Amino acid sequence: MTEVSEILMSVLSTIRVPRPGDRVHKDECAFSFASPESEGGLYVCMNSFLGYGSTHVDRHHAKTGQRAYLHITRTRKTQKEEDPNAGSGDPPKKKPTRLAIGIEGGFDVDQEQYEEEVKVVLFPDRQEVTSDDLASMPDVVRERVSLSMAGLQAADSVSHALQVQQWDGEVRQESKYAAELKQLDNGVKIPPSGWKCEVCDLQENIWMNLTDGKVLCGRRYFDGSGGNNHALLHYQQTGYPLAVKLGTITPDGADVYSYDEDDMVLDSKLPEHLSHFGIDMMTMEKTERTMTELEIAVNQRVGEWEVIQESGTTLRPMWGPGLTGMKNLGNSCYLNSVMQVLFTIPDFQTKYVSNIDKVFAEAPSDPTQDFKTQVAKLGYGLLSGEYSKPAPDPGDDPSASTEPRGDQVGIAPRMFKALVGRGHPEFSTNRQQDAQEFLLHFINMVERNCRSGMNPSEAFRFLVEEKIVCQQSQKAKYTQRVDYIVQLPVPMDQATNMEELQEAERRRDEAESSGAPPPAVTRAQIPFAACLAALSEPETLTDFWSSAVQAKTTATKTTRFASFPDHLVIQIKKFTFGLDWVPKKLDVSIDVPDTLDLSALRAMGQQPGEELLPEVAPPPLMTPDVEVKAPVLDDSTVSQLCEMGFPLEACRKAVYYTGNTGIDAAMNWVMGHMDDPDFSAPLVLPGSSSAPGTTPTESVPEEHLATIVSMGFSRDQATRALRATNNVLERAVDWIFSHLDDLESMDVSEGGRSEGGSEASREPPPGPRVRDGPGKYELFAFISHMGSSTMCGHYVCHIKKDQQWVIFNDQKVCASEKPPKDLGYLYFYRRVVE
Repeated sequence: MTEVSEILMSVLSTIRVPRPGDRVHKDECAFSFASPESEGGLYVCMNSFLGYGSTHVDRHHAKTGQRAYLHITRTRKTQKEEDPNAGSGDPPKKKPTRLAIGIEGGFDVDQEQYEEEVKVVLFPDRQEVTSDDLASMPDVVRERVSLSMAGLQAADSVSHALQVQQWDGEVRQESKYAAELKQLDNGVKIPPSGWKCEVCDLQENIWMNLTDGKVLCGRRYFDGSGGNNHALLHYQQTGYPLAVKLGTITPDGADVYSYDEDDMVLDSKLPEHLSHFGIDMMTMEKTERTMTELEIAVNQRVGEWEVIQESGTTLRPMWGPGLTGMKNLGNSCYLNSVMQVLFTIPDFQTKYVSNIDKVFAEAPSDPTQDFKTQVAKLGYGLLSGEYSKPAPDPGDDPSASTEPRGDQVGIAPRMFKALVGRGHPEFSTNRQQDAQEFLLHFINMVERNCRSGMNPSEAFRFLVEEKIVCQQSQKAKYTQRVDYIVQLPVPMDQATNMEELQEAERRRDEAESSGAPPPAVTRAQIPFAACLAALSEPETLTDFWSSAVQAKTTATKTTRFASFPDHLVIQIKKFTFGLDWVPKKLDVSIDVPDTLDLSALRAMGQQPGEELLPEVAPPPLMTPDVEVKAPVLDDSTVSQLCEMGFPLEACRKAVYYTGNTGIDAAMNWVMGHMDDPDFSAPLVLPGSSSAPGTTPTESVPEEHLATIVSMGFSRDQATRALRATNNVLERAVDWIFSHLDDLESMDVSEGGRSEGGSEASREPPPGPRVRDGPGKYELFAFISHMGSSTMCGHYVCHIKKDQQWVIFNDQKVCASEKPPKDLGYLYFYRRVVE
């Protein structure tokens, strides 16, 4: 027995064969963005199935004693030659009009090909063992190692499985033809492999009609590639509606398309329909990518949006530390833009990158699931410059001289995105999202993971003072709340080009009535000072319940800064709702300044001689009959909300919590609480128990209480959070961090007095830590959005680096010549210290 055989025999118990459900990380290192395509390849632990780059695998070996790793390296193949039969007289390629594959207007598919080499490497001496070497080893060694190698190669990586799961977003419906599908008894039997189109002999993208068994090629893509439409032509001639893609059949199902329904569908009788033509579904193996997998592959190559480039300029690519691009993982530009900006802020650099060795050394056994590790990994990837290199351009003639495009190797934040989006109904998907909502979501996660020690989100945290003055008694009420973003309204009536806008509206109406093409869009010019004035001007509150006069009256509310943060984030509220509550985006240009002085907006607190409103709670919304505990609700408002499609209980809560003040207030409540876990839960009045015959504390799991209390919250606060989220621990943690203001002032729990003892002996809850200083700022970054809604379009960010504006457009990083500061969505300012 050789030395290598002896080593393998001694570590055989640590070599596992992947089983269904095991998480296999064979695409990305847990601590870096190394991959099988990177220099040095990727080492996959044959016990935990975690992947490590060549610079991190030694740490794992030293920490765990693991010796056997599967080393995977991939080398890009040279692009295959163009089809010589493709004549130059073909019609020009059409641009895709739908994000779809294999249907009219969809994308072409051009796979990237790699040569893959795998071998076992034994540490610490890095002895290599190939499949051929195993042939001469003892049977027990050869069998176990071979099975492990084969299993790791065959297993779907975690990132691949997540992408397919996320992109299977358009849930397929059962075809209306499936249950009673007519199948001809024509004696046709289909072999288990070797299919080709019966008309043109194509051997890829082959579909079988489930009525007559005809085997034909699929649709032609928008650019003329793909199939030759013979399966579609057959349907048009016969009307036979369903076809199955032969290369996708497995025991779990297959791709079935309904030509009449014009969609991918489910066929619950697929095994029976395939058996009719001699195909045993249970013995079939997948030989072609499914339509979902094809859509992923294509969408990942559509990360470059030329429409967002600065028009009329040639952008100079930039490389180096802090100039690293991020790959678009499929509508992930919102995440890319936010994280690029955050890691230009010293607090985030210090927390996660400056002591990265310590972070990695303290990482748990599965670092892919550790928030601090994955944020540090992302930060180092962006700042180090290791991945800021020109991307290879397969297919280009190396001898041809072309201008650099700015695309980089960059980093693909797959692990990071999966971790921060886990359990979230939106950020766990590959749909486009609101960058502002993601920023707040990420800050929430930072807060949750930094309960002790340095908290970089304090850079954004500030206190807002709201002053409400009762107009009848002239007495005031002061409240403070924590915030992270200043939301600036857009007063459209303050546009400086109003006449031009009215003329554009007139021309647009004329074009519509005459059928002429619409005129060019005229953008409203809004002064930044007008936006700031709209934020700071007093707001009139009607139906304000005044504790001084014990009745509803009119009041004014003024909002000011009780503290100024080190870094100020301003959101331009471009996204609003029309009169029909349909979301729309305001097309505006705002002269956002490079420097900003908000000193005049600092809160002054209670003024000399000013009287405060008495601390008396308003009367509950109840009927005069004390025996009936139901709230009095405006039925017409509830009905209007229900007619818009919202759940009845949500509508009742909206009317109740806005005090019957009308449809507008109720609708605003609905839009602000749609993501609440208990949005559709029945309205429960304060003091009522969660279920008949039970007390609130009896319905809260003790282990969940202990978990939340261990994070630094009181038992009463934890109880309230769990009750608000139906005792779902993960949701309760999210809820508690989004209701910090309410919890900080919480004295009495819903079930009785809190554990803190008597009211006199109880210490007031500590306030949130906020930094304060001068209210003077300078602009250093902004995020722009292009599209009609936050749910679609594209995000890029501009960041000022050493007095040079730089545009970060996913993998493209270039010097900006004309930064469109007037069209931004989120603006980031840092304090100027004189």
